[in-house]
Amino acid sequence: MNDKITRRVFLGAGTATLAVAVGQLGKINEVSAQTKQLNLYSSRHYNTDRRLYDNFTRQTGIKINLVEGEADPLIERIKSEGRNSPADILLTVDAGRLWRADQQGIFAPVNSRILTQRIPAHLRHPKGHWFGFSKRLRVIMYNKDRVNPREIDSYADLTNPKWKGKVVTRSSSNIYSQSFTAWLIDIQGEAAAEKWCRGLVANFARSPQGNDKAQIEAVAAGIADLALANTYYLAGYAEEKDPAKRAIYDQVGVIFPDQTGRGAHVNISGGGLIKTAPNRESAIKFLEYLSSNEAQNFFAKGNQEYPVVRGVALDPVLAKLGRGKEDTVSVANYGPNLAKAVQVMNRAGWK
Repeated sequence: MNDKITRRVFLGAGTATLAVAVGQLGKINEVSAQTKQLNLYSSRHYNTDRRLYDNFTRQTGIKINLVEGEADPLIERIKSEGRNSPADILLTVDAGRLWRADQQGIFAPVNSRILTQRIPAHLRHPKGHWFGFSKRLRVIMYNKDRVNPREIDSYADLTNPKWKGKVVTRSSSNIYSQSFTAWLIDIQGEAAAEKWCRGLVANFARSPQGNDKAQIEAVAAGIADLALANTYYLAGYAEEKDPAKRAIYDQVGVIFPDQTGRGAHVNISGGGLIKTAPNRESAIKFLEYLSSNEAQNFFAKGNQEYPVVRGVALDPVLAKLGRGKEDTVSVANYGPNLAKAVQVMNRAGWK
């Protein structure tokens, strides 16, 4: 999706959805005369989220006015709207983005026993500024015809010269790459992170290009043997209607790295309460709803993401890929290391 921001109004299942460009809009709070509503700004572009919102409306009677866009423009819009912002909630992907939003001072702390009891401490802001509602694991993916998975079991192995010209991943300008490197800095230190980045760059099969799907497809096509990518992207291929796309799921395998050590890198999709929220009570109720088993099932089975609440079943396709040990370092640590991460990647030649 491009940077154009759109607004949709969810009235519950079976009703019409309104979507228009922001330039054609009046004030968002003029959309409805109802008082039971909340204004949700979201950079999550998953069609399955619509069912999540509809279900909340059915349960509570609270209508959701949805503004969609890319994360940075949405954050800037909330900041520029200031005290007059109609935004109640910001939902976005990646702990690094949530940290950047928090640095703009747009979030208000939420003191909710439901949220603190259901969401593990390492997946939320320590003072309740934002909360993770789904997990995404960044793992190693391999071509089943070209790689014996026993040959590689750690992120460090991606820097082994034996894989020279055989590794692909996203650009250093991508937040997933930046947060991954910020994580390395947090757990290993800046020098070790830079050494790893240099080793990775030395093994690139091509200059970084495209999204995670582009990396997975490069592995399936034999352009590379290994990729660093998020699990839900591969799981999505299992449900493609095109047989050639579905074949990618069968061609590419998953390695959960560092299972005898810290475990796989974890990131989140999450959100927080806007400090100027006009519908604060409804907004907090929505955040708490996102931690419910029912909502967690929408995340798990709608977009093949890992639930943050223990005991919620995985999507069958994701379960087939496996579920390895996960690192439990606080995702709130990524943000303060983002600037260093960009510097490290630049010095390493990661384009």
